[in-house]
Amino acid sequence: MKEKTIDYVLRATWQAVSRMYNEEASKFDGSMAIGFALLSIDKEEGTPSTYISNRMGMEATSLTRTLKTLEEKGLIIRKKNPDDGRGVLIYLTSLGKQMREQSKTTVLKFNEVVKQNITEEKLNHFMEVADVINDLITEKKIF
Repeated sequence: MKEKTIDYVLRATWQAVSRMYNEEASKFDGSMAIGFALLSIDKEEGTPSTYISNRMGMEATSLTRTLKTLEEKGLIIRKKNPDDGRGVLIYLTSLGKQMREQSKTTVLKFNEVVKQNITEEKLNHFMEVADVINDLITEKKIF
């Protein structure tokens, strides 16, 4: 068998994590994208949509669809930004806050189980490798 490439391992692992999160979220009529969006919104102060897209690593057009879904499900409301009339702040509804807590619990459980099964040293090495890969990409040292 040929050696697996680094990008293959990253992609296959992320797809497995994504499937796992989507399976869990479907129990609550949600998705991984909805959960991550909810976790990116401040519980009390509201959050500019540009901050959400940056935090999630999404393009604005993809975020627009996700926010529309959140709004249709009654999880968020949009209000004009009082400090910048051109901007909009995203606020969680009470249902949105409940789903945010469920998402937080799910992410924390994933982290807990991984930490129980991987030594701290190996996890630190994994984080270091991920940081180097991200830096290489950000600094355009590959292409």
